[in-house]
Amino acid sequence: MMTEEVTLTLGEASDLSLHILRDAGLAGKHAEAVAAVIVAGQRDECHSHGLYRLIGCAHSLATGRVNKTARPKINDTAPSIVKVDADYGFSPYAYNEGIALALAKARSQGLAALAINRCYHFSALWAEVEPLAEQGFAALALTPSHSWVAPAGGTRPLFGTNPIAFAWPRADNHPFVFDFATSATARGEIELHRRAGKSLAPGLALDPSGRPTVDPAEALRGAMLTFGGHKGSALSTMVELLAGPLIDDMISLESKAFDNELGAMPCHGELILVLDPSVFLGEALGKNLARAEMLFDAIIGQDARLPSQRRYEARLNSLRAGVTIPRPLYEELVALVKAPSEKAGAPDRRG
Repeated sequence: MMTEEVTLTLGEASDLSLHILRDAGLAGKHAEAVAAVIVAGQRDECHSHGLYRLIGCAHSLATGRVNKTARPKINDTAPSIVKVDADYGFSPYAYNEGIALALAKARSQGLAALAINRCYHFSALWAEVEPLAEQGFAALALTPSHSWVAPAGGTRPLFGTNPIAFAWPRADNHPFVFDFATSATARGEIELHRRAGKSLAPGLALDPSGRPTVDPAEALRGAMLTFGGHKGSALSTMVELLAGPLIDDMISLESKAFDNELGAMPCHGELILVLDPSVFLGEALGKNLARAEMLFDAIIGQDARLPSQRRYEARLNSLRAGVTIPRPLYEELVALVKAPSEKAGAPDRRG
């Protein structure tokens, strides 16, 4: 029997998100930044990073971990480096505050790095790099999370899901964008399978004893696996290093320990690299962007799909018809609006 669904316009999805976040204690630019990336995820049918994420945001706020009154602080560190201290707020707010300076540096130097520290992170990374490509930049983003993923050959959680996202500008088309976890699947996808009572595909996770499992509940208690064995494991290690020690922030093991079993979203850092092709190429810009298009045409010419093509198609449909979510999820979200948080007065445990 199929679960009944509820359809919302994008405006209704945004209003619901803002109501939940404001009732949980966020306001102003902080709430707007979080709501925007959540609605974008749902709009593009990235369900594990859509409206479902509001549940985790509300819980993280209720624990007292996330700073509801965070004020991101921008540090103009070097000619090509911007650091933003998120003040233990959600990452989209700090990103919005620091990205303009990073883009200005990229236009001047050809490349720039935006390092976000002490942020609570939950969002898909494509939502950060895609807008940069729309402005003519190439961009790469990476971040650790909680230690949920075993290294290749191991059985115990060590890495985060450690996503990597990349975007490339295209003059007359949507940017080329990919965004994937270095784990074999996203943590949110396992949780959605658990909520729906569905089994996982084989090869994604281990149970607490280190045995392969397709039970999402056992996978959440055990360890996820990296994609591609040792290749995904090496990439995950790279993410830990570049978005951890390089920017003076926590690796996934430290983030999980910092949480102290409260179940809040991961707290750590994020690194975004921005490159300006026009500075790299000068008068050769047009010629080389055309060569990139030749590559994309060759991919499509083999009946292969470009990454994010499905997202762009889903976006068009959502703009016309709205977004659809299971009724149980909708009712759970509405309850967050109606019920005042029982932990509104929870002590601040960030220190």
